[in-house]
This record gives sequence, C-alpha cells and structure tokens, in this order.
Amino acid sequence: MNIANRPVTSIHQLAVSSKPSAKTPVKNGSEFSAILNQQLSEVRQVKMSKHAAMRLEARNINLSSEQLERLNNAVDKASSKGVRDTLVIMDDVAFVVNVHNRTVITAVNQSELKDNVFTNIDGAVFT
Repeated sequence: MNIANRPVTSIHQLAVSSKPSAKTPVKNGSEFSAILNQQLSEVRQVKMSKHAAMRLEARNINLSSEQLERLNNAVDKASSKGVRDTLVIMDDVAFVVNVHNRTVITAVNQSELKDNVFTNIDGAVFT
C-alpha cells in the first residue's frame, strides 16, 4: 500500500512514513558531477537546423569532431560578446548560427562564398 492509500492517524505518522528508507540509493558527489557535466556538455553542443543539414549534405560538407568543437567554441565566443546571429568562417566553410539557440541556420562552402551577401547577422567569428 502506498502513502496515498494508507490511512493516516497523525501528522507525525505521515512524516515518519514518508522518510526515505535506508535502502534508498544515494548518488555520491562524483556521480552527480559526472551527470551534471554531461548535461552541460549536451546543452553546449551546436545543433543543425533541418535546412542546414540539407545544405551540408547537398554540398558534401562533413564535419569532424574537432571541427564541431571549434564551431562550439566560436559560438561560445560570439555569445560572450552578446552576438545574436553570427557568421562563423572555418576551414573554407561559412556557417550562419543563431547563438541563443545554438543552431546552425545554413552552411556554405568556399566555391559558393564568392559574390554571396550574408544578412541578418550581428557578428562574425573566424576560426
């Protein structure tokens, strides 16, 4: 029978019966720290919009884990300066990124960079 279905005769009885038992596992500090760091890392990761994913595929642009880390760092720099939408130039590829949402809006390779105009950005990061 759970607490909700159990008759309670006093407030003291409810307080005593709702305490965690000694068998309840408690995570130690290192486990908590590892989980917190993992969650913070996932929040920090740049996401690709559907449009950006299609552009990357159509333009045969493949990003290594090292390039993704550089892109994350570039977005961090832009965020620290208060930039909302940034242009990130990295290894002959240009990315337009919404900094607040950490989302790549589009990507353009070097062959398509000539004569292009990027609008609706308020910052640029060269990495």
